[in-house]
Amino acid sequence: MRPRPAALLAFLASLAAPRPGGAQGAAQGAEAITIDTVIVTGAARLPLSTVVTLVGIPTGRPISYRDVQRAIHTLYGTGQYSEVRVSQGTAEGRQALRFDLVERPLLTRWTLRGASEISEGTVRGRSRLYEGQPYDPAAAARTRATIDSIYRQKGFYLASVNLRELPQDDGSLRLVFDIDEGRRVAVARIEVDGNEHYSDKQVVDRLRTGTEGFFWFQSGEYTEDKLDADLRERLPQFYGNRGFVDFQVVQDTLLVHEESGKATLVLDLDEGLQYHVGTFEIVGNRQFPTQLLEQYYPFADTSGGGFLGLGGGRGRPIFDQARWEEASQNVRTWYYNNGYIYADLRPILTRRTGPDGSNLVDLRWQIAEGTPAIVNKVLIRGNTITHEDVIRRATSVVPGDVFRQEALLRSYQNISNLGFFEQPLPPPTYEPANDQGDVDVVFEVKERRTGNVNFGASLGQGTGVGGFIGLEEQNLFGRAKRLQLQWQFGANVNDFNVTYTDPALRGSLMSGTLSLHNSRLRYTIADLGRITTRGGTAQLGLPLFGSRYTRLYTSYTLEHSQFESETLSPTYICANCLLSSLGASVVRDTRIDMPFATSGVMHQFQLSQSGGPLGGRGNFQRATFEGRWYVPLAQLGGGGIGAGGPKVVLALTAKTGAVWGDVGPHFRQLFSMGGTQFGLPLRGYDEFSITPAGFDPNARSFQANTVGAFGRAYFAGTAEVGLRVSQALYANIFTDGGNLWSRPSQINPTRLFRGAGVGASILSPLGPIGIDYAYGFDRVDVSGNPDPAWKFHFKLGTIF
Repeated sequence: MRPRPAALLAFLASLAAPRPGGAQGAAQGAEAITIDTVIVTGAARLPLSTVVTLVGIPTGRPISYRDVQRAIHTLYGTGQYSEVRVSQGTAEGRQALRFDLVERPLLTRWTLRGASEISEGTVRGRSRLYEGQPYDPAAAARTRATIDSIYRQKGFYLASVNLRELPQDDGSLRLVFDIDEGRRVAVARIEVDGNEHYSDKQVVDRLRTGTEGFFWFQSGEYTEDKLDADLRERLPQFYGNRGFVDFQVVQDTLLVHEESGKATLVLDLDEGLQYHVGTFEIVGNRQFPTQLLEQYYPFADTSGGGFLGLGGGRGRPIFDQARWEEASQNVRTWYYNNGYIYADLRPILTRRTGPDGSNLVDLRWQIAEGTPAIVNKVLIRGNTITHEDVIRRATSVVPGDVFRQEALLRSYQNISNLGFFEQPLPPPTYEPANDQGDVDVVFEVKERRTGNVNFGASLGQGTGVGGFIGLEEQNLFGRAKRLQLQWQFGANVNDFNVTYTDPALRGSLMSGTLSLHNSRLRYTIADLGRITTRGGTAQLGLPLFGSRYTRLYTSYTLEHSQFESETLSPTYICANCLLSSLGASVVRDTRIDMPFATSGVMHQFQLSQSGGPLGGRGNFQRATFEGRWYVPLAQLGGGGIGAGGPKVVLALTAKTGAVWGDVGPHFRQLFSMGGTQFGLPLRGYDEFSITPAGFDPNARSFQANTVGAFGRAYFAGTAEVGLRVSQALYANIFTDGGNLWSRPSQINPTRLFRGAGVGASILSPLGPIGIDYAYGFDRVDVSGNPDPAWKFHFKLGTIF
C-alpha cells in the first residue's frame, strides 16, 4: 500500500514553495520551517527510540522536503510498515512533525498445497519469504512467479498458482500457494524450419527432446533444461562437426493446446554456410618446433588444394569443429605437461571464399608461450598423523623440476591410493612463488581412521558357520607400515594369520613383508580330509629399473603340513611334510581409485621353485600370470580432478598358470576352480566343480573326487562393467570364463566354462562383504545333459 498523499503533498509543497524576493528569498523561505519535535504513532514492534532514530529528522533547526522524503524511504526500507503517513501540526505550542505508521502483519507460516511434482524445499531455497518476519507482498509475488517458472522448466505449462492470504486472530498472517499442476506438456510434433542440408528427421534425431510415441519410453516429456541443452549444445555440435560453423537456432516456440496438453515445438534454424578446411599455420612457437606441434593437426594434408594452399575446396576435408577443439586442447596439454602453464593458445578461424566459389576456413594456432614454471616447493597440508615423507614418496612432483600437469595428476592419484585420507581428496592447487613465474604446489589432505578391529560371524560354502576376529592397521605409526592379524574359527576351519609390511625399509626404496600362519582346515566340499599347516613367508621388493610403478619381488616360503584322510591316495598323505619354496615376481601396477579401480593396469608374473635343491618334499616349478585392465567409461556428477561422483568402468581380467614336476604331497599347490571361496573363482559354478575332466555335477552335493578336482594348468578371464559408487561400494555386471587342464600343453583358451551375472562388494566395519548371483551356462547333470542354472555366492568376514 502507498501512503495517503494529501497531507504529505501539502506539507512538502509548503517546504519546497518559493517565497517572494527571488531565488535568495526562496532559499531562505525553504529553510524557514523548523521542527521542534517528532511524534511517532503505530510503532509497536520496534522501540520508539529506534524508530525516531530511523526517521532522522533534526529538531531545532530548519528542514527541507528532502529530509522528509529520506525519512519515508528509510521507514519503508525496514520492511516493517505497509503505510507511512506524515503530517505537520502543533503540540503544546511547538512545531511538530507527525509520523503515523501501519505495521505489516508477521508471516507465521507459508506452505504449498496441491504440489506433487516439486518439493517445498526446492521453492524455499529460491524464495525470499521468511517466516517470523513482516509479510512482504512483493516477495510473495516473486515466489509465485518462481513456482510458475519451476513448473515450466519441468514441462507443466498448464500449471496455475493462486496466492491466498489467511489473517490470523492474533494479527499475524498465513500464506498458502494453491497449485493446480495440470498435465505435463507432451511434445506431439517437432517442426523444423530453415534446414536445407539435413532433413527434419536428421535434426530431430540429434535432440534429447523427443515426441511421444507408442512405446513407454517415448513419453514426449518436455523440460526447458533439456531443450536448452539441445539448442545450445547438441544441435550446434551436430552442425559444427559438419562444417557449419555459423549455425544458430534463431527461435524456438512451444505451441501448447490447453485442453489436450499436447504441444508442437517449432525450431527456426539458420544453417549458415558449410566450410572446408583451407590453410593452416602455427605462429608464436619458439620452444617447440612446428613439425612437432603439427602432429596434433587433425585434418588431412591440404597443400594440394591450389597454389600456396589458396585454391578451391575440391578434395579438401569438411571442417569439423569437435576435432579442431580437441586438437587445440591436446596442444595446450602438451605445453602444460612441459612446464608452460602460462602458455596461451588461441585457435583462430578465418573465413574466405576460394577462387572456385567454395567456402573455406583458414586455421591458425596463435601461441604465446611465456616462460616455463619451475616447482619451487611442494607443500602438504592437513596431515596430522601420516608422516610427510610417506606422502612425498607418492608424489611425482619435486622441487626444482619443471611443473608438469601430468605429474601433478599422477601425484594426486598416488596420494589418493594410499587410502589414509578422506575421499575424494581436494584437487591439488599451485600458487605463484615469485616474480619469475615459479609455483608452489599444494596438496590438501584430511586424515581418516585407518585402523579397525573386526569381529563377527562368517559364512562360506564348505567352511560353514563360524566366527572371525581381525585387527588391521594400514598406517602404523603414521609410516604406512601395515599390520594385519586375522583369526577365523569354526567347526571346519581354524585359521590364524599375521602379516607385517614395511614399504620403505630403513627409509629406502626396498619394501619387506613377513607373513606367518597356523591353520587347520577340514574340507567338506571335496573329501580332502584334514590339513594342518604352519609356516611363513618373507618377501623383499625393490623398484625395477627405477620405475615407480614396477617392482621386483623375491620371496622364500617355509611351511610344515600334515595331511590326514581316509580316501586320499597314500601319495598325498603325509604326517610331516615340508614345503621349501623360492620365488620371484614382477608386478606393474598403475591402478587408481583403489580398492575398486577405475583406471590403469596391473600385470603380475610369478615364478617359483619348490623342493629339489631347496629341500622338503617334491620338486616342482610353478608359474602364474595375471593381467587386469581398467578403462573409465563415464563420470556421473561432474568430472575433473577431485570429482567424487560415481564412476562407470570397463574392467578386463586374464589369468593363467602352470605347474611342472613332482608336487609330492603338496596337491594344494595345484589349481582348483569354481565358486568364490576355494581356489580360482568362477561364478555360476560350485566349489571344485571345474576339473580337468570337465564339469563335475556331484560337487553340488559335496561328493567331488578328491585331488581329481585339481589341475596343473588353468586359464580364466573376466569382463565386467562396474559402477564404483564410492571407495567402499561397488556393483557390476560380469561374464566369467575358465577351465582346468591336466598338463600345461593342453591349455586352450577357446574351450572355457562360461558364467555371467551381477554382483556387489562393500567394505564394511565387519570386514569385506561380497555378493554375486551368476548363471552357469555349461553346467550338466549326472547324465551329461545340459543343466544351466543360477548360483548365489556370498562371503563375509574374509578377503574375497
